[in-house]
Amino acid sequence: MARYADTLLTEGETIILRTRQHWLALAGRARAAFALWGVGLLLLLLIAWFSVAPGTLRDVTSGLALILLALGLVVFLYRFWVWWAQDYVVTNRRLMKVTGILNKRSADSSLEKINDAILSQSILGRMLNYGELEILTAADQAVDRYHMLRDPKGFKKVMLTQKHNLETEYQYGSRVPTPPLRAEAQPAAPAMAAPPAPAPQAPAEMPQADTAPDESLEVTQTLARLADLRDSGAITAEEYEQKKDELLGRL
Repeated sequence: MARYADTLLTEGETIILRTRQHWLALAGRARAAFALWGVGLLLLLLIAWFSVAPGTLRDVTSGLALILLALGLVVFLYRFWVWWAQDYVVTNRRLMKVTGILNKRSADSSLEKINDAILSQSILGRMLNYGELEILTAADQAVDRYHMLRDPKGFKKVMLTQKHNLETEYQYGSRVPTPPLRAEAQPAAPAMAAPPAPAPQAPAEMPQADTAPDESLEVTQTLARLADLRDSGAITAEEYEQKKDELLGRL
């Protein structure tokens, strides 16, 4: 059965890592359940300790203890469901944090906009392998925080690796058209500079060498603006991918 995060993937997007909060986060949020269990067990121990005779007092106390134990179980199961429904995902394009049981909430962070991630681990966190991860944008502003994240070092490594792969993919895409442009310039140079021999070849190739980086820079800036529009909801992910393919095709 596909999880909610799987339905949010765009064309060509794949999940690299999937995780959630550490189990200690569940224990912290289920404190009310533990308190109810403690009071219920205490009442049962008092009945046994003082050897309360069968009667109204014993029945009322036993009934109250059982109710507390049952309520504790309900609270714990609810907190467990909330914890299990979490989905912290690293794809080849973005980070996704999905929370909620019936009402879902999804927070996305594009990998190309992430500048770094600050990892904080206490001594206990290093022993039990959990920590706090703060995602920073290029402006060094925090866009998301992952509280008590399970295996935070592994999560950060996978995230930065996918960011590097995405940037390399963009750079590789901008270099692909370069060999054909140079191949076309070579036969054109002798036709333009027939009488003067080799001297005009250098100026004939220089404009093409200068225009390629300018065009690549313009495409990169346009892609960044389109990514901002997609993150703000002005355009859809499909429209972003279509425009990206058109821009890369111009190189």
